Amino acid sequence: MKGDFKKISQAALQNPAAFWSDAAQDVHWISPPEKVLDDARPPFYRWFTGGLINGCYNAVDCHVEAGHGKRPAIIYDSAITGSKQTITYGELQDRVARMAGVLQAHDIGYGDRVIIYMPMIPEALVSMLACARIGAIHSVVFGGFASAELAKRIDDATPKMIITASCGLEPGRVVEYKPLVDGAIALSAHKVSHVVLYQRPECKGEMMSQRDLDWDAEMAAAQPADIVPVKSEDPAYILYTSGTTGTPKGVVRPTAGHIVALKWSMQNIFNCKTGDIYWAASDVGWVVGHSYIVYAPLFAGCTTVLFEGKPVGTPDASTFWRVISEHKVRTMFTAPTAIRAIKKEDPEGKLIQQFDLSHFKFQFLAGERCDPDTLHWCEDKLGVPTIDHWWQTETGWPIAANCIGIELLAVKAGSSGPAVPSWDVQVLDEDGHPAASGEIGSIAVKLPMPPGTVPTLWQNDERFVDSYMSAFPGYYETGDAGYIDEDGYIFVMSRTDDIINVAGHRLSTGGMEEVLAGHKDVAECAVIGINDALKGQVPLGFIVLKSGVSRAGEDIITEIVAKVRAEIGPVAAFKQAVIVSHLPKTRSGKILRATMQKIVNGEEYLVPATIDDPVILDEIKSTLEAARML
Repeated sequence: MKGDFKKISQAALQNPAAFWSDAAQDVHWISPPEKVLDDARPPFYRWFTGGLINGCYNAVDCHVEAGHGKRPAIIYDSAITGSKQTITYGELQDRVARMAGVLQAHDIGYGDRVIIYMPMIPEALVSMLACARIGAIHSVVFGGFASAELAKRIDDATPKMIITASCGLEPGRVVEYKPLVDGAIALSAHKVSHVVLYQRPECKGEMMSQRDLDWDAEMAAAQPADIVPVKSEDPAYILYTSGTTGTPKGVVRPTAGHIVALKWSMQNIFNCKTGDIYWAASDVGWVVGHSYIVYAPLFAGCTTVLFEGKPVGTPDASTFWRVISEHKVRTMFTAPTAIRAIKKEDPEGKLIQQFDLSHFKFQFLAGERCDPDTLHWCEDKLGVPTIDHWWQTETGWPIAANCIGIELLAVKAGSSGPAVPSWDVQVLDEDGHPAASGEIGSIAVKLPMPPGTVPTLWQNDERFVDSYMSAFPGYYETGDAGYIDEDGYIFVMSRTDDIINVAGHRLSTGGMEEVLAGHKDVAECAVIGINDALKGQVPLGFIVLKSGVSRAGEDIITEIVAKVRAEIGPVAAFKQAVIVSHLPKTRSGKILRATMQKIVNGEEYLVPATIDDPVILDEIKSTLEAARML
């Protein structure tokens, strides 16, 4: 859709149904939709109603039938084990059809739920696509989640089957999955009929007779399953939001909207075409993995890189560049926190120089606010356009981005770009009125949202409305705060909860973090608001220094305090910061600002389920100790 971005955006906002009707011509329908947009029951909008479609066919079979069976579909690269594997579209079709046959042989069919609890191995993708092939609904749970959290998801999704592996691999340790699955089943009220276990050589899981099935044996005996048509609005999957306490929220992804929007996004946002090699360095347990490791690249006929490893430590900070060079990656997508980890170890980017990256064209970043320093580091060291963009688990694909497949616009550091066509993004004040240009407020999306976005929560319409639609009637509340500038660029500064009130002034912690990150010795940082008897709240900074910095910490903090005063002003009341070795994060890389704030303020807090990891728990403890020194 090359052309004038502004004109395309205006047309999409004026007539979203016509815009998406055109986009829907680019996917394979079993039966075309009767209606593009069903708006009869706001806020429960439905796209492409009356149609029949299949996600697996659009991801795999259509490419084989078009004569591309020998094209690589998946390049698997495990930096931990050293193993590599290329799977063609033809080979993927065979594996997926046989796994779908395994599901059918054990009474899994249309509308049934299957939980997938797997590490970053090809079998995870095969399992997801096998469910899509027969109209079953998968719910992928991040491998290594604690038994209690997995049990909550079992009780909410009520699956007939769990597909798992014997273990996941982290640098220096093996995480046994099977005991966690067994523990979850013991805790859950709902009991699954079967567990399919893929045995990895690094660890063997104990099989339970009657219930457990061996992956290899089942695949060897399976009869391939045919494509099953599903309704456009049927759920492709349920994905539980990370970091939840109590009952998790099951985000539902409607099948047809998910196919149409993701394929459109690959071409128009990421500028990827059939045959391109694309890499999203995330995990299938998160929405990035669902959308941009598995489905979107395959819908578009690309080759997707499946990577098992870390940006540093497997073995060092050169791993990402090795993967890009070796597999001829054209476009990469990762989180800013991954780049900051690399920058901390290799601030001058010297490790990049040993690799041929001449084929590498674009670096995309999302998942956490990208500070300008990190963006500029990528631009300078990689020599390619670096594109920040913004979206959420609930939306499934980008809300704001520089849509380089349409028109490469000017990059504004600190901004996620303008709203993607058909997204009506607005900044609202506390009363729900539009904020002035440049004024911080709550970022909301005027309904209806585009296809592929959350239509409701799994079996919980009431919670859907309460969580997302009640604060600003007629809008989806993103929970993020920021502003839109005079050119329409969106600046996501922080979560709404991270806006702090200093003596009556509403200030963004993200703006302060931007200043801190610009200091030459700072690798990573976070700013939270702490209680203050006089001002209500005052900011407190946490700083991780770059490797090799030997200057006195007191001098660095003095410079940082002066820098915030100079660039934001005395109104910020920024006077305190501590240097720490790590920032506590979720497994997907989000900094636990809310947890940190509660720790420092002496409030009760729960450790989010997404950080059930001894290393990260130690990071929280170090944060607590640092805060107590103030």
